[in-house]
Amino acid sequence: MSVKKVEVAAAVIERPDGTFLLGRRPPNGIYAGWWEFPGGKVEAGETPHQALVRELQEELGIDVECAYPWIMREHAYEHAHVRLHFFRVTDWRGELRDLQHDQLSWQLADDVFVAPVLPANAPVFSGLRLPLQYGITHAWEIGVEAQLEKLRHALSRGLRLVQLRETALPPAERERFVNLAVEMCHAQGARVLVNGDIELARQSRADGVHFSAAQMMALDARPGFELVAASCHTAAELDKAAQLELDFVAIGAVQPTLSHPGRPALGWERFADLARDFPAPVFALGGLALRDMEMARRNGAHGIAAIRSIWG
Repeated sequence: MSVKKVEVAAAVIERPDGTFLLGRRPPNGIYAGWWEFPGGKVEAGETPHQALVRELQEELGIDVECAYPWIMREHAYEHAHVRLHFFRVTDWRGELRDLQHDQLSWQLADDVFVAPVLPANAPVFSGLRLPLQYGITHAWEIGVEAQLEKLRHALSRGLRLVQLRETALPPAERERFVNLAVEMCHAQGARVLVNGDIELARQSRADGVHFSAAQMMALDARPGFELVAASCHTAAELDKAAQLELDFVAIGAVQPTLSHPGRPALGWERFADLARDFPAPVFALGGLALRDMEMARRNGAHGIAAIRSIWG
């Protein structure tokens, strides 16, 4: 017997304090008592965004003002195979009212205390823990001491996710820089990934590793780190990243960059095509600054990854 496939729009409704809304399913229905993100089925002729707007009016009595496309998660339940199109809703009109769930609760991704949560929704929490900025170092270009000082300054301003991309440094200098940078990041509560070197990531006690596309394509399985990410440029590379269940990817280069002169830029339209329906957060990468954050998020990015503009 074939399993019904259902398209669903799901809302991560967020307040400025970082909390998001979950609702508990009422008694006498499927998965009664389980917690979920608000939303519902995409009807015939609707886009996921249109379904989101309608469902939040019906469920919560609010009118959506701003909803960024984010990720798409699939899950096979006994009754249906669902494709959940998640949006991050940051602005709305009206007072939230509990019209369909029997309870609502504001939660933090680091401390979700309601249970049980529908299995299709639980993996979303790890994505919500990722900040919107991803800083990439270039000590090989500006010098180790200069990069450490810029890193210290950026961490004091709130940077909380860093990639140490220093394959061009001599091995001893690279190891010294990575160990100092990891210690500095952890002291400020930031998470840090080492570019391409699993052993150095383990030795330095980094939180994870970030692979080039070529390195990722050669992997047979995901390494055992808290965070594993990769740079991607094509649909085939994104398919591989999804198979490996990476925590996030960076897609680029969106615009021309100094680090890859002569490489054709993707542009926002192609970026949006690649990012659409990916199951994990996507950072826009390449020639971008924080002023591009709004454009990036409207095109499906989780946030911005950058080298030079992060350290300015």
